[in-house]
Amino acid sequence: MAKSKEEPGVASVNRALSILLAFEDSVDGMTLTDLMNATGLYHSTILRICESLEHFGFLKRLENSRYMLGPKPFYLGMMYQESFRLWDYAAPVLRDLVRQTHETAAIYIRENNERICLHRMSQPRSVLMHVREGERVELDKGAAGKILLAFSGEKGKVFDRIRKDGYTISLSERESESAAIACPVFGVGQKLVCSISLGMPMFRFNRNVFDRTLPLVMQASQKLSQDLGGSTDIFTPPYAIPENITFPN
Repeated sequence: MAKSKEEPGVASVNRALSILLAFEDSVDGMTLTDLMNATGLYHSTILRICESLEHFGFLKRLENSRYMLGPKPFYLGMMYQESFRLWDYAAPVLRDLVRQTHETAAIYIRENNERICLHRMSQPRSVLMHVREGERVELDKGAAGKILLAFSGEKGKVFDRIRKDGYTISLSERESESAAIACPVFGVGQKLVCSISLGMPMFRFNRNVFDRTLPLVMQASQKLSQDLGGSTDIFTPPYAIPENITFPN
C-alpha cells in the first residue's frame, strides 16, 4: 500500500501499526489474507512485518498459520492503566478552552446519581462561575449532568436529541444566573469517560456567544476524545441548532 502524502511519521512503522490495529475486531486471529484485505498491504510486506512483531511479542503465530495478538500489547495496556491520569490529558485542553473563551471550563464524571467536578480551570474576571473541584451535583441539573445521562443510555426524547446533537446547553438550571454548554468525551471502544462543560454568568450568554463558543467546546471534546482513543465523528461540523431554547438578549 502506497504511503499517502498526508500520512505522518515513518512509513514502515505506520504499516506495522496498521497491522496491529487490524486485530481490533478479531477474536479468532487473522490469516495473511485477512491482513491483506484489512490493510491493503502486500503479502510479502505483511509477512516481514509480522515476523518483526512476533519477535518482539506483539504477535503470536499459531500452528494453523493464523496470527493472534501476543502478550506485549496486554503488558503495555497494563502499564498505560497504571500510569493514566486524566488530568495529564485534560489540562491542556481546558487551558486552551479557557484561553479562547475567558470563561470557566470543567470536567465532570458520573458517580451513581451525581456528577462530580473532577477538574476546573478559569481566568481572573470580575464575575465567574463558582465551580469547585470535588463538588457534587444531581445529574438531572445542568448541561454536564444531562450529557452524562444521555451518553450512559438514559431513555427519553430529550436524551435522544442530546445523543444526536453531541452537545446540550442549560440556562438557569443549577444556578439561577448561570448558563453552560457541555459535550461528552469518549475513550477506547467509545466508552463515555466524562463531560466537558463551559460555564458562564447568564448576562454574558446570548445567541452570538453560543454560536462562537459551541465550536470551541466541541473541538475541546474532540481533542480529548482523540487523545483517549475515542471516535470523534460526533464532533464534526455542521452542528445542530438548539431546539426550544430562548436565548437571553
